Amino acid sequence: MRIRNRIRIILLITLMCVCLKSYSQMRSNSDLIVVNAKCYIVDNHSMVCQAFAVKDGRIAAIGTTGEILNRYTSGNILDVAGKPIYPGFIDAHCHFYGYALSLRMVDLKGTGSFDGVLQILRQQFTGTDNDWIVGRGWDQNLWQGKAFPDRSKLDSLFPDRPVVLIRIDGHVVLANDEALKRTGIGLKNKYKEGEVEIKNGRLTGILSENAADHVKNSIPEPDDKILSGLLKTAQQNCFAVGLTGVSDAGLNYHIIRLIDSLQHKEVLKIHVYAMLEPTTENIEKFVKNGTYKTPGLTIRSFKMYADGSLGSRTALLKKPYSDDPLKTGIQVTPADSIRQICRLAVKYGYQVNIHAIGDLANQVVLDIYGEFLKPGNDLRWRIEHAQVVDPVDLPKFKKYSVIPSIQTTHATSDMSWAGDRLGKERIRWAYAYRDLLNQNGWIANGTDFPVENISPVLSFYAAVARQDVNGNPPSGFQIKNGLLREDALRSITLWAAKADFDDDEMGSLETGKRADFVILDKDLMEIPYSEIPKIKVIKTFVDGKLVFSSD
Repeated sequence: MRIRNRIRIILLITLMCVCLKSYSQMRSNSDLIVVNAKCYIVDNHSMVCQAFAVKDGRIAAIGTTGEILNRYTSGNILDVAGKPIYPGFIDAHCHFYGYALSLRMVDLKGTGSFDGVLQILRQQFTGTDNDWIVGRGWDQNLWQGKAFPDRSKLDSLFPDRPVVLIRIDGHVVLANDEALKRTGIGLKNKYKEGEVEIKNGRLTGILSENAADHVKNSIPEPDDKILSGLLKTAQQNCFAVGLTGVSDAGLNYHIIRLIDSLQHKEVLKIHVYAMLEPTTENIEKFVKNGTYKTPGLTIRSFKMYADGSLGSRTALLKKPYSDDPLKTGIQVTPADSIRQICRLAVKYGYQVNIHAIGDLANQVVLDIYGEFLKPGNDLRWRIEHAQVVDPVDLPKFKKYSVIPSIQTTHATSDMSWAGDRLGKERIRWAYAYRDLLNQNGWIANGTDFPVENISPVLSFYAAVARQDVNGNPPSGFQIKNGLLREDALRSITLWAAKADFDDDEMGSLETGKRADFVILDKDLMEIPYSEIPKIKVIKTFVDGKLVFSSD
């Protein structure tokens, strides 16, 4: 009997081992399993799951922790202990390359006066070096009197060294005499009235729009080795705030090729949607060869400017500025030039994305779009910013299926002075994000960094709370045009991807899509508004691989 019992026990153990081995073989291998999460899928059904498996950089399955562990096995299991997970955030409109360049510029953000700007320059630059001095971030709206500065003091400090100080929005620069000489700008010039400021027969050094772009483009760029390092640092800063994709609003051929090469070398892993500057080189080498797509780079759009910025009084308005009746803004790109690019876009299957801030600029762009777009189209042509839209023009977004590409932090950055620019009537039409969302049922959101803070969490906060990080104003700035949390989340994930034609690849954590995701320490969708700006990114993943950890 004892022998028989022993044999039975051995047979039972053997059978269990065979079953366990068979069960293990039935489970699929995966590269990563994430369990015990509160994972926002951001699909069409607002699903939330506990766990998911990743294979070959893509979401293999979603479900409960038990379901995923029953179906999949992995040597890499991440237990997040109930932390919230979201699809990797996507910035629908930024200047990734411009941000990289700004990392080597003098940071002038938050300076309370022009004398404060000069003090920073004195502290950082001495001697007789004749290299260019470039700073960015000053904003005269923060200064007493709110007047543009003059180059006189710069000329005294740096008589033989070119200095270019870029306003926070990038639409205006202050150049000293040496910079003006080196870039060939004088009293007689080719620029539109208002683009080169002249007072009492003298250049003040203030340049806007095309004149400002000429000076910025004249500044010697660093070599590719330095640029590569700057782009890598910019990427890491993006990962640190949860960004896994960026839409760069306007790049030249050389920089796109540099980004492409760095992605092929896996130096850059962030996904880039590159909008083309409408240059001859870009048209000949990219557009006429069709769209271009790799796992990390998409090229299928143009970026143009219809006008300038509200803060610089170069946004194009139907009626004069309320705080400067002599100005109505500047139309940066002539209507015929816009039409020419639209024809190319239709011919070669490209998207058109046009910067329009003022109400007249938005009207001009919408009407030109209407010449090319049929109702119900899915070409996803965009207006970047759509900041001040006359109510009579608002329905044209729906009529022509034009996508508003907004930057919600612009509303809270501008709210203290925007009313002065626009007056009581027009300010009610401005930053009308919910009204814009209601046109087509979706909207794309970005930061416009380095104009604004790089964090998409702050974009989400500005969208729902319509407050600055200090909680002002308590009731929210024109709160009726705030977004619901669900819509705000979609605007920086799925809808941002859709605006870039990448919604089949990213923007949600649905099965088959790229495993780009971010883990936060608190839940965007549930905590009080006041706690949202304090949220921290714990980890960021791109294609299922860890690219940032707060540890």
